[in-house]
Amino acid sequence: MRKGKAKVKALIREEKIFTAVMDTPLGKIQAAAADGAISGLWFIGQKYFPSGTEKWINKENEAIFVSLKTWLKSYFAGKNPEIDFKLSPAGTGFQQAVWKQLLKIPYGKTTSYGAIAAKLQGSGKKAAAQAVGGAVGHNPISLLIPCHRVLGADGSLTGYAGGIDKKHSLLELESGERTLAR
Repeated sequence: MRKGKAKVKALIREEKIFTAVMDTPLGKIQAAAADGAISGLWFIGQKYFPSGTEKWINKENEAIFVSLKTWLKSYFAGKNPEIDFKLSPAGTGFQQAVWKQLLKIPYGKTTSYGAIAAKLQGSGKKAAAQAVGGAVGHNPISLLIPCHRVLGADGSLTGYAGGIDKKHSLLELESGERTLAR
């Protein structure tokens, strides 16, 4: 009987999530971390902004957030900083596969939803460009997992949860056409 109660308790245990809000040249972002890894990074008010954030614990000086702030400062200064901390986005197996492909897109370069779908199919996963688009759009760690580097088949700036204006600014920054340093 005791084992059963312990099992139920383990199932309802809530993960402790730390958060910090940071300023960027493109507006405020909210970061989330659990178990020493970044689990979320969203522009405040963007599409697919998470619910339940009021339960998160504000810890602006958590070591992972100090590292993230350093990364953001360097990134918005037009540099290509290395991510030297862990990322842990929560998602389905398919979403995880898409997000791994996003991490392979070089700084300053772009790809298309169709190209990502083709790479996934080449590795044995069924994928359509529309399904890839859904996974890209639900990427919980924007900037670090560079979903802004994905374009439509014709090279057009298609959806970005943070807004097309931000996507355009990020691509300009990475191409060297613009500086967003504060």
